[in-house]
Amino acid sequence: MSVHPIPSAAVTETRADEFGSADAAVSVLLGRIYEIAPPTVRTRLLTQLMQPLGLLSLVAVAGGVFARLRLRNASAPLNLQFEDTLQISAADVMALADHAQQVSVETVDALAQWLTTGPVLASSAAALLLVQVLAKRAARRNAARNSVR
Repeated sequence: MSVHPIPSAAVTETRADEFGSADAAVSVLLGRIYEIAPPTVRTRLLTQLMQPLGLLSLVAVAGGVFARLRLRNASAPLNLQFEDTLQISAADVMALADHAQQVSVETVDALAQWLTTGPVLASSAAALLLVQVLAKRAARRNAARNSVR
């Protein structure tokens, strides 16, 4: 198991800027995390990202793969299984993250809390960078809200 150093604030800023925006960085990093994550983490990540989206949004993302998962048992709460993750690619997750951020940036920001308490963070430089990007984005949003008051 390789150990990845925690990126400094300057490195985080530079890497996030490479993506063009914090939202784009978040989507790409979530895709990378999904690629390396174990099945239980994948299902939780997908569930979190799908939660704020309505059926029409899910149909519009990744060829409707997420809508099919949601409609499989529409009357029950979303309950993804390992087998469901086999049909979802990192590119699908990036598209889902893009849509989820448009609907509820707070839902995506909540992933930072989850990532810092789970095993994914310990072994993933992408997770470390994502947490830093999410924290910085939330701080900017809070600063903007406070300046309006």
